[in-house]
Amino acid sequence: MSVFLGLFIAMASLLGGFAAMGGHVAVLLQPWEFVIVFGVAFGTFVIANPLKTVRDTGIAFTEAVSNSVPKKKDYLDVLGLLYTLMRELRAKGRNEVEPHIETPETSEIFAHYPAIQRNIALRDFICDYFRLLIVSNARPHEIEGLMDEELMTRMRDQMKPYLALSAQAESLPAIGIVAAVLGVIKAMGAIDQSPAILGGLIGAALVGTFAGIFAAYALVGPLANKVKSVREKKSRQYVLVKQTLLAFMNGAAPQIALEHGRKTISELDRPSIDEVENQTMNAGTFSPAEGSVHELNQKGAA
Repeated sequence: MSVFLGLFIAMASLLGGFAAMGGHVAVLLQPWEFVIVFGVAFGTFVIANPLKTVRDTGIAFTEAVSNSVPKKKDYLDVLGLLYTLMRELRAKGRNEVEPHIETPETSEIFAHYPAIQRNIALRDFICDYFRLLIVSNARPHEIEGLMDEELMTRMRDQMKPYLALSAQAESLPAIGIVAAVLGVIKAMGAIDQSPAILGGLIGAALVGTFAGIFAAYALVGPLANKVKSVREKKSRQYVLVKQTLLAFMNGAAPQIALEHGRKTISELDRPSIDEVENQTMNAGTFSPAEGSVHELNQKGAA
């Protein structure tokens, strides 16, 4: 919504200001200049980037327009799932938890969190490191190094649309000049015409320069920054998982490990301790026989 609101404000200011100065908005309607600018821009974008990046840019565009970032409920779901898995691992042992990790799509635990089931990348990230925790004797600092490397690799991949769009924004003013040059060439072919006709042709040519500069600094550049912001926010769920599991591997009780993860959430979206407590109590209903969260903590402490 904010993308469309910003675009509306920009276009209203542009066209309104131009009309207020006495300009004729109809002069800006030069469809073939826009075809040249945006057609060349898209063609060079395809040349410069692998098709996977081109497709991912389309996905990133949709995420940016819809502001598809994790909300407080999403963070609470991750914390609730992690708590349930850690509690089951501590209370019942590896053999009971392993089936949930190996086949999360059929797991009763994961079924309580449909949003995570749909987010396959996040679900697999959680399962991969719980699997390492169950079957490996790796030390916490070794797993931390592995997590850091995976998160850096993932972030590089997630930022490819941002980098591609930023590079395209830098090239758009020059593409606009190309369109203007073509328009001037056309105008020079009518040099024997009246000044009114020749002036109209030159004005149409300059629309190409306008389109390139406007698209670069008012459309593609801001959109690239929006893509970057959205993807960085989406990565915070992975950092939450990392810090929670590292605290658990270092001996923290599940509820304390959740606090390590909760602190990685932005203050604007961070759930309160009470909200996390309520979520984990709901998670505790998965196995009523195990008792409440406080009882489980007391057992762990004992």
